[in-house]
Amino acid sequence: MNATVPGALRAATPVYSDPAAAFIAAHDFDRPTLVVSRAKVASAYDALKSGLGDAHIHYAVKANPEPQIIRTLVLKGSGFDAASRQEIELCLSQGADPAHISFGNTIKRGADIAFAYGVGVRLFAADSEAELEKIALHAPGARVYLRLIVENSLADWPLSRKFGCAPSALPGLLDCAAKLGLVAYGLSFHVGSQTRRAAFWFPVLDQIAALWHGARADGHDLQLLNLGGGFPAFYGEHVEAPRSYAASVVDAVTERFGHVPHLMAEPGRGLVAEAGHIAAEVLLVSRKSAEDMHRWVYLDIGRFSGLAETEGEAIRYQIVTSHGDVETGPCVLAGPSCDSADILYEKRPVNLPLALRHGDKVVIRNCGAYTSSYSSVGFNGFPPLDVIVL
Repeated sequence: MNATVPGALRAATPVYSDPAAAFIAAHDFDRPTLVVSRAKVASAYDALKSGLGDAHIHYAVKANPEPQIIRTLVLKGSGFDAASRQEIELCLSQGADPAHISFGNTIKRGADIAFAYGVGVRLFAADSEAELEKIALHAPGARVYLRLIVENSLADWPLSRKFGCAPSALPGLLDCAAKLGLVAYGLSFHVGSQTRRAAFWFPVLDQIAALWHGARADGHDLQLLNLGGGFPAFYGEHVEAPRSYAASVVDAVTERFGHVPHLMAEPGRGLVAEAGHIAAEVLLVSRKSAEDMHRWVYLDIGRFSGLAETEGEAIRYQIVTSHGDVETGPCVLAGPSCDSADILYEKRPVNLPLALRHGDKVVIRNCGAYTSSYSSVGFNGFPPLDVIVL
């Protein structure tokens, strides 16, 4: 990183009031760089925790696995939702208590289940008999929670195609867990990533509550309700404040479930997205023809180097330039690689200054989640996303 101060971006500094943005404004970068503020992560944790009350937060490590972020959350008292042996090892290396780590991936290698059990992890996710059998073999007597398919998600990015069992399969899976000597501890679901309003949870909670009460009526002493993620970040469209949002979700849970002995949530995006921004550069501004209505703006970062969540254009990052309040026009935004799929926004073009030129610095806001963890190892020779944690 070159530590010189770019005057043009410094002029845009008042747009922000957070440490990551101030750092970007005060420095120059020779390649795309994510800058994340631990203080903002801690603040987001406090806000969600105050709204969630007695619910225990298990940070979704996949959102941003930077060790300094994990350590910050360990010190705040967070638990962790890990998807792999490597994420478990990361959490342990930063001081996490294995009793506060859940192995939340429903697709696990047997040897990794055994490793997790060996280091003290006792809470595992499953959504099939085959996975329960693996857990029983490698983690005898462990607690398991069964993930359910969500059939009525109102999230910007629904997540129920790959994970979860059908509601009709739940009774058999609970019985199977008990027969295998496991503790059928609870249920899990994911309302969908970027669920912008707390009210969007209500139809999903209605579905899960019916299954919860049915399972308990059948004699299963369920203790855990894992709410999963879905807590939103700001990407230009209004989202509720995290404290009131979380409190509304918990109130809705209480109305439908009554007292839940162990309530758990797995925020990822909601904890780290707004804590980080990416410093990037315009490589080219062009048109395909003189009659082309839209300019094409190519950045030095694309879908393979950190911006994978532009898939389907569900996540709409805000882009700030140094040009200030000037005339703008629509453009197609694309990345630098020699892959035709490396287009960020085309269905809904973005408005950027008409004065934008190659070499201009831009800031992509609220990129603390699912950017560095999605960045490739170097597709087309473009380097993975650099990360600076403040």
